[in-house]
Amino acid sequence: MFDYLIVGAGFAGSVLAERLARGSNKKVLLVDRRPHIGGNAYDCYDDAGILIHKYGPHIFHTNSREVFEYLSTFTRWRPYEHRVRASVDGQLVPIPINLDTINQLYGLKLTSLEMEGFFASVAEPREVVRTSEDVVVGRVGRELYEKFFRGYTRKQWGLDPSQLDAMVTARVPVRTNRDDRYFADTYQAMPLRGYTRMFENLLDHDNVKILLNTDYREIVDVIPYEKMIYTGPVDEFFDYRYGKLPYRSLRFEHETVNQEWVQPVAVVNYPNEHLYTRVTEFKHLTGQEHRKSSLVYEYPLAEGDPYYPVPRPENNELYKKYQALAEERSDVHFVGRLATYKYYNMDQVVAQALSVYARIVGQKRSEATRAEAQRPAAPTVLTPRKERRPAASVLAEAPAVRTGA
Repeated sequence: MFDYLIVGAGFAGSVLAERLARGSNKKVLLVDRRPHIGGNAYDCYDDAGILIHKYGPHIFHTNSREVFEYLSTFTRWRPYEHRVRASVDGQLVPIPINLDTINQLYGLKLTSLEMEGFFASVAEPREVVRTSEDVVVGRVGRELYEKFFRGYTRKQWGLDPSQLDAMVTARVPVRTNRDDRYFADTYQAMPLRGYTRMFENLLDHDNVKILLNTDYREIVDVIPYEKMIYTGPVDEFFDYRYGKLPYRSLRFEHETVNQEWVQPVAVVNYPNEHLYTRVTEFKHLTGQEHRKSSLVYEYPLAEGDPYYPVPRPENNELYKKYQALAEERSDVHFVGRLATYKYYNMDQVVAQALSVYARIVGQKRSEATRAEAQRPAAPTVLTPRKERRPAASVLAEAPAVRTGA
C-alpha cells in the first residue's frame, strides 16, 4: 500500500515526492511514462561527452529565497546569468531590447537618459492592452515589434501576437540601460552537476519508489494507494470530456560540432529567418570545458508532447471546465504547468508544489519546506522491462539502476 501515487517525475511530482517521503514519512510511488526522471529539465551526456538538456535549455532563476534554499539542499550551484542575442538585420543584438540594441541597430549614440525619449517617439500607445501585440507596439512601436517579436511569436505559438494574451510578450522586459541579462531575478544559477543529479538527490529516500516507462493508467487499478498527485495534462486525465486543450510542442535537433565555441552567448534567437526559433550552445550554461561543442535547434510544432499551454481567453474558459472537474476530486491533487494549464517557470512550479504540500500537512509553507541538510546520493529507480508483466511483479523484482549524469 502506497500513501500517494504521483504521476509525473518532473519538478512538481519530484518535489512532492520528496516532501511527502522525507517530511511526512509517507510511502510514495512515482510513475513516469518517459524512461527517465526530471521531466523536461532532464539533462544527460551526449556521445561526445558534453552535458546537454534533452528538451531544450532550462535556466534556473527565481526571486524566491525559499525556493532557492529548498533546492540548495539537493544541489550545489554554478553562478550563471543568462544572456541572449537576436539575429536581426544581419546582426546579433541583445534581447531583451536595451540601450546597446537600439544604438547598434540604428547607428545611434543614445544615452540611458535619452532612451525613454526614443521609445516615446516610436511607441503607439494603446488605451486598453489586451493582446501581446498591444504590449509591444504600445511600448516600443511597430518597427521593433516587427523586427523582434512578431515573427518569433508566430513561429513559437502558431498565432499572430494580436491573437495571444498580453502575458506572452509582457514576460520580456524592455530596458533603457546596458543590462543585457535576460532575467533580473535575485537568484540566478545552474545546478553544478546538472538537473538530473539534483533530481536524483531529491528522490533518494527509502519511502520513494520510481516506476519509469509506465503510463499510470496501466497500474492504477493494480497497485493500491490512498491518494493521487497528478502532474500531466488535465484534459487527458478526464479523457478529453470537453475537448482537447491546445498546447504547443517542440522538435529538438541536436548537433555536435568540431569546434570549441560557436555562439557568443548560450542562446541566439531567430525571429525572422529559418524555421527554428532559437539555437542553444550548452557549454555556456554548464561551464563544461570540451574541445567540441553541442547545440540544439528548436522547431515549434502544433502536435506532439505538450510543452506550452496556449494563452488565449477561449482556452482559459475551456480549462475552467476541467478545473471544475478537478476540484470535485478530493482524492487527487492537480499540480504543475500541464495539470493547471498555466505557463509556469520552474521556480513557480516548485513553489506551487511546496504550497500543495503545506496544505496537505496543514502547515505554513515556510515550515513545510524545511528539508534535511544531508545531500543523498541517488534514488532507487525501477524500470520495467519491455515485455508486458504484471505491475506488482515489476515492483517486487526490478533491479535498482542509476540514471542521468
